[in-house]
Amino acid sequence: MPGALTSSGEAPPVPASFEAALARLSDGFVDGNFGGRAWGVTVKRSQDRKRTWLYGQELGGTDIVSFNLYRLAGSGLMLKPCEMSSAKVIEFVLGFEPRSRERCVSTAMTEE
Repeated sequence: MPGALTSSGEAPPVPASFEAALARLSDGFVDGNFGGRAWGVTVKRSQDRKRTWLYGQELGGTDIVSFNLYRLAGSGLMLKPCEMSSAKVIEFVLGFEPRSRERCVSTAMTEE
C-alpha cells in the first residue's frame, strides 16, 4: 500500500538514520549496490533545501524506488513515496551503498 499510514492516519515518522543516509548522497547521479544488485540513483534537492527527490532504478532489472522528502516548519519531515510503501523507501536508503569514486581516484594516484 503506497505511503502506508499509522493507525492514527498519519505517515510514519522518518528515522534520523534515514535522514543521515540520504544526506550522504550527493546531488546528481550515483551508481551503487542494494541487496546484492547494481542500482543507479539520481538525487535532486531544491535550492532552498526543503525538498529532496530521489529516483533509483535497478540496473538490468525492473525494480525502482522513488520519493520526495519535505522539510516542514520546525524540525519535521514528511516522506512521500511514489507508488510504494515508506518502509521500502527507508530500507533502500539505509541499505544503498554508493560506489566510491574517490577511492578509485586515490588508488590510481598511488599507482603512479
